[in-house]
Amino acid sequence: MCNTKGEQLLRRLRQRGLVEGSRSVWGKPAWRAIEPGHEPQALMDASALQRRFLACAHGTPCTGQDLCASWVEQSFSRLGLGVVLGSAAELYNGYCHYDDSVDLKVGMIVATPAHPYSAQGLRHGHVGIYAGDCLVMDSVESGVRTVPLDLWLSAYGLMADPRWGWLGSMGLTS
Repeated sequence: MCNTKGEQLLRRLRQRGLVEGSRSVWGKPAWRAIEPGHEPQALMDASALQRRFLACAHGTPCTGQDLCASWVEQSFSRLGLGVVLGSAAELYNGYCHYDDSVDLKVGMIVATPAHPYSAQGLRHGHVGIYAGDCLVMDSVESGVRTVPLDLWLSAYGLMADPRWGWLGSMGLTS
């Protein structure tokens, strides 16, 4: 790990008793770096439809605490390709089949089926949208935010391995 924000995250997770050494108390890696040669798609390589989806996401207001999947679904609905519903865990199980970051494309959902930060997170997980350039957008209690991919994967991947895929199995790359 080579960034201060990552070191701060791991320090806070250790203080909360969620990380011991280099692993979470659930046995998952504490830090999830993007390996050289496995960089996800850059924003400049995104199709027009992928960019339009990001514009929809930027225009979709925060849906409130523990409603991350609703925000993702509303963002997708604004694109005009239909409605896909489910909790973050259901979206993870139904559409997130990739775990190699080289397969991560702009507009894919990034999800985990459980996280330890709230009762709803334990039950329903968390989901966001890959925004390109190693950034993830998600909706949390404080609003819609954009965070570095490695921080997101490390913070939410403590209990289960994060995965990604196209919401509704509808690829946006063409």
